[in-house]
Amino acid sequence: MDNRRLILLTIFAFSIFMLWEGWTKHNAPPVAAQVAANGAAVTAGADTAIPQASTQLNGGSVPVETAATGSAPTLTVRTDSVVATVSADGGDIVRLELTRHKATADKSKNYVLLDNGTRHIYAAQSGLTGQGLPNHKTRFTLPEGEQVMAADAKSLTVRLEAPAENGVSVSKLLTFHRDSYVIDVAYEIRNGSDAPVRTDAYFQFQRDGEAAETTEAMGVSTFTGPAFYTDALKFQKVSFEDIADGSAKFAKKDDNGWVAMVQHYFVSAFLPEQGVQREYFARKINDRLYTAGTILPVEEIAPGASATVGTRLYSGPQEQAHLEAIAPGLDLVVDYGWLTVIAAPLFWVLQWFHNLTGNWGWAIILVTICLKLIFFPLSAASYKSMAKMRTLGPRLQRLKEQHGDDKARMQKEMMEIYKKEKINPLGGCLPILVQIPVFIALYWVLLGSVEMRQAPWLGWITDLSVKDPYFILPVIMGATMLIQMRLNPTPPDPMQAKVMMAMPIVFTFMFLFFPAGLVLYWVVNNTLSIAQQWQITKMIESGQKT
Repeated sequence: MDNRRLILLTIFAFSIFMLWEGWTKHNAPPVAAQVAANGAAVTAGADTAIPQASTQLNGGSVPVETAATGSAPTLTVRTDSVVATVSADGGDIVRLELTRHKATADKSKNYVLLDNGTRHIYAAQSGLTGQGLPNHKTRFTLPEGEQVMAADAKSLTVRLEAPAENGVSVSKLLTFHRDSYVIDVAYEIRNGSDAPVRTDAYFQFQRDGEAAETTEAMGVSTFTGPAFYTDALKFQKVSFEDIADGSAKFAKKDDNGWVAMVQHYFVSAFLPEQGVQREYFARKINDRLYTAGTILPVEEIAPGASATVGTRLYSGPQEQAHLEAIAPGLDLVVDYGWLTVIAAPLFWVLQWFHNLTGNWGWAIILVTICLKLIFFPLSAASYKSMAKMRTLGPRLQRLKEQHGDDKARMQKEMMEIYKKEKINPLGGCLPILVQIPVFIALYWVLLGSVEMRQAPWLGWITDLSVKDPYFILPVIMGATMLIQMRLNPTPPDPMQAKVMMAMPIVFTFMFLFFPAGLVLYWVVNNTLSIAQQWQITKMIESGQKT
């Protein structure tokens, strides 16, 4: 039976090792932007066909526009939340810095979500279908000078003008909002011709197929790629690989839902108005680039009339408290891996305590205390079993001396003693087994929740989602684990005893690279376990003596 306990501990150690391996991969430097095979950098928007509805929503098919040549002028837009770079080609947002979130490697710089080639090709594009109408390759006229949201303004609208053709003029409007990552993207179409205008509007993300950050853990990676949501089919992730081989499955048409480009901690999503018929698509452009988006119909515009079509664009952090309020199901983009059923409620409790304390570190401590209270009866039964086994140490030693050469006989005698004393030799493993899914779920919460990213606790812990810079918490964790081992009964097998004593050293080494928040949880849990185990052992041993 002691061998079974050793096996369980080995499984737990392997789980920790896998987490450690995943965390080291997570901290690997992001993949740099690749260069096209011919040696030239891939340009956003190049070689991209104009999206067409599979069945005509309103507009007819159009020939593919040629890509704009040369380096397009850009416009910088600044708000309290973002710094956006708008290209004259298509009037598209080709770069977006989030001023409230800092870069992973250099915290003096803003985090770049939409990217024009610094690390990735990632742009929010849009356009109209139809001959002579502007698309994401059309050269727009930009306003002069940097556009800055006034201190007392609630929004800032940037108007871009497309070249008028055949009497039809089009303006593209980008409206930024204060304290928000939502940008309204709209087209004003004025038909000055003598013929009706039929068109559709498309809104798409163009992105390379590289993950923003390497985040593999326990054999599962945080997702990078398109995602679709409708009321009927709910949340559907689509991998770049499935898009490439044509096996991607998602809702193609509906009158609700949204399309997103998901990556670790952040998301961009086009959010059309509910009740408007739309078509969703995802396509491979070339060996590196992919697009995913939606096509919206535009009512036929009579001569002399005007029409407006548009949608909201959210491009920002996966802040769970805000996502669901922005659009139904948008909170589902947060990726907790295969333990979502535990991780999601765990984060909810953590967030509640964070609202109470204002600090994620204290929230982790309070959650740990709550979990310890929930599992108190189980832990108490386990520690009572271990305390009783501790008092049996002399008897087990005598058995070893009497039947040391007869393993079967010694095992049988031990089982008889355990049965007589009503001791479960595997009882000590139960707290560990219960903690494994909680431990891994907390790992995913720390790994997948942008709220935890760069969140400080106190003193030297300035980011709970990365390792302790001075390794103080892992050393404390190792010390608490050693104390726990001392309180446990010594295994009769010398080899098992050596393995058990080596565990604190092995775990301390692995925890050196774990996120500080996870080590904090383990330190608090060990400390509470020591107090509980010491008290129960003291009571049992006192009872034996009396």
